[in-house]
Amino acid sequence: MRVTREGKYFILITFGVGIAAINTGNNLLYLVLGMLLALIIVSGILSEISLRHLTVARRLPPRAQAGRHHLVEIEVHNKKRHFPSYAIEVEDLRAGQPTDKRCFFLKISPKSSQIAAYRRKPHRRGKDHHTGFRVATRFPFGLFEKSLIYPLPGELIIYPHVDPIRLAPNPNGIHQGFCFQQGRGNAHEILGLRPMRDGDDPRDIYWKKSTLPNQFVLKEHAREAHPNAILSLDDLRPASTNIDLWNTDFERQIREVASMTVALLRRGDGVTLRTTSGKSSKTNPPIGADPILRFLALLDATDEPATSSNDASTETPSTRRKES
Repeated sequence: MRVTREGKYFILITFGVGIAAINTGNNLLYLVLGMLLALIIVSGILSEISLRHLTVARRLPPRAQAGRHHLVEIEVHNKKRHFPSYAIEVEDLRAGQPTDKRCFFLKISPKSSQIAAYRRKPHRRGKDHHTGFRVATRFPFGLFEKSLIYPLPGELIIYPHVDPIRLAPNPNGIHQGFCFQQGRGNAHEILGLRPMRDGDDPRDIYWKKSTLPNQFVLKEHAREAHPNAILSLDDLRPASTNIDLWNTDFERQIREVASMTVALLRRGDGVTLRTTSGKSSKTNPPIGADPILRFLALLDATDEPATSSNDASTETPSTRRKES
């Protein structure tokens, strides 16, 4: 329980009235003192009733991104049968981070729930660990703030920043994110001709060659495939380097890789990401950017194995892109 600023003034006034009543023996002052003490007792009882038998739940978004706002929903359920809860303030607690977001519920009726949401803008990628809630109330007079801690762990993965990038069309005259490879498929390019068999699609009949009775010739199409872009990221941290500068550059390169991944997928390319430590992740347009963005969100630098001074490397992370 915490005494508010108004509560401190109220307590000082109560002490002053009490001292005056004792010194003077005035019955009126004793009456006022009793009323002031009764207000303190009533405040404690009503605030305790408001905080009892509450359950709190959190609804996290499926994904979040550094530099962009996301919504977190807080639901409070009042399990009491007869008494409502008033002036409930819920703070969502996160490990290692200051509490800067609160939801306020003016009234929660008996056997009912209320939902509120707050907006948050994370600034760094990684895991966001939620530990629980601090539920507080200043009801009824605002003299005291009584609070309870409700533990409820939760985890939200924050994707890295993504900057807009405009890419040129695919090289070698390839348009719309497709290239043609040898093999059967349903692209527009004709790979060859063959006799029609049971189960073939009649729409693929090549009528110019189907001149004999009951002998139809079918067009075989080339297989349609997405080009694949390979991105590389150096996640090996040399021992002989400035750690702060290297980490700053490492985060910058992660941001660049994430931005390039999204741009390539929008163009219709598949993306494979490989790190110098041997880790990898890949995705394609039907799947979306989630696999690689999640991989980058959780990627930590790996200390480079100790080598001789002649072989020590002090390079910063770099990315290289190659299309095939």
